[in-house]
Amino acid sequence: MQSNDARTLLHCALPTAAAGAAGIAVSAAVAGGKGALGATFGALVVLLFMGGGLVALQRGARSFPHLFQMMGLLVYTVQILVLMVALTALRGTSAFNHKCFAFTLLAATLVWMGAQVRSHMKAKVLYVEPESARPQS
Repeated sequence: MQSNDARTLLHCALPTAAAGAAGIAVSAAVAGGKGALGATFGALVVLLFMGGGLVALQRGARSFPHLFQMMGLLVYTVQILVLMVALTALRGTSAFNHKCFAFTLLAATLVWMGAQVRSHMKAKVLYVEPESARPQS
């Protein structure tokens, strides 16, 4: 992973983890242990899905830069489908509070997206490769 990709991942994961911790604290205060468990699960889902998607996208972009946009669409489509399957499987469970899970998932996703936008806007990545210094003949 290139240093700017690792920096983007770090700048997205830290605020998301902080938002998840805040969601866990609020959920524990509002709904007790089941709320805290739901919020923890929601924050972990966002960190794993978004972080894994970013890593997969960056690895694919390094190998096949001409397919970057298609890979991005594929990664996000697969994430949505896997999330749908996971939510469908957990629909009937009473192990955690579903509202705390949903609100923490939404808040952490919004924080991740905002941090990713900010990170990309602050990154100084060359999009044109400068010509290498060739000896003049």
